[in-house]
Amino acid sequence: MKLGVFMVLFGDKSREDALDDIAQQGLQCVEIGTGGYPGKAHCDPALLLSDASELRKFAHQISSRGLEISALSCHGNPMHPNPLIAQQFHDDFVATVRLAAELGVKTVNTFSGCPGESEHSENPVWVTCSWPEEHARVLEWQWSEKVIPYWTKQNIFLKEQGVRVAIELHPGFVAYNTETMLRLRSECGDAIGVNFDPSHLFWQAMDPVSSIKELGRQGAIFHVHAKDTAIDAHNTAINGVLDTKSFRDEMNRSWIFRTVGYGHGEVVWRQILSALQLVGYQGAVSIEHEDSLMSREEGFQKAVHFLQSMLIKEQVQDVWWS
Repeated sequence: MKLGVFMVLFGDKSREDALDDIAQQGLQCVEIGTGGYPGKAHCDPALLLSDASELRKFAHQISSRGLEISALSCHGNPMHPNPLIAQQFHDDFVATVRLAAELGVKTVNTFSGCPGESEHSENPVWVTCSWPEEHARVLEWQWSEKVIPYWTKQNIFLKEQGVRVAIELHPGFVAYNTETMLRLRSECGDAIGVNFDPSHLFWQAMDPVSSIKELGRQGAIFHVHAKDTAIDAHNTAINGVLDTKSFRDEMNRSWIFRTVGYGHGEVVWRQILSALQLVGYQGAVSIEHEDSLMSREEGFQKAVHFLQSMLIKEQVQDVWWS
């Protein structure tokens, strides 16, 4: 496995300055935002697809620093009930897939999306229970009328381009756990897999190792994020894990995102990396920083230090066993 970082972390820096910082930390790969929620701070697909010299320059800036692109990321909601919003997210996805094909990048990261509850909705509706009965009816409508048709069509497009999509499992979208991810893949095609982010599983009380094994049996893990979640035992005990308070209200939330190692310790993360090895994953482990208790620099450096030694030991162990 190779250690990398999601470059959205350095959105206030130029592309070259950000790449310099990343290379100096001894990382091997970068995940680059190309639209949607991550934005286009370091990569505008429309510009690169329309200008061959800019495309070559972009690729050289990365390769000349000994780095490679692990994925292009355009996390968004192409099934948003507002057609203008949905179209923009979809256009970003299409441009990102085409750019990935031009660059020889195998993986595009995004979300599964979430429709509304009907053709008359103005906002997405995430269904979290099956009763009263209308919830179950909404969920079935979403999958049959929106989710399956959209991703079946995108699976064909992805195969034409020689690219695959890695869906990040995230509450608020239709694919948020192992079961919904495997349903999406089964219903729509095997160019669809997962961008495995343990942080979104921890606060749902899921076991990342078990999820890795289940998804890995299907060959469905295409990319991995390294981000942690800290659970507040008191707040969770009285309020559960479904928390809508601001991420800045750390004292009162049931959980918050943390830098790796600050939610779960070294043993847990070793188990995660070992499980990835067991299922044959040899791709990137991409650091994502959303820790409100640490600065960018502190969180990034701590994550690099925490994971570098661990990945080296995992690689040595893998060689020894082989």
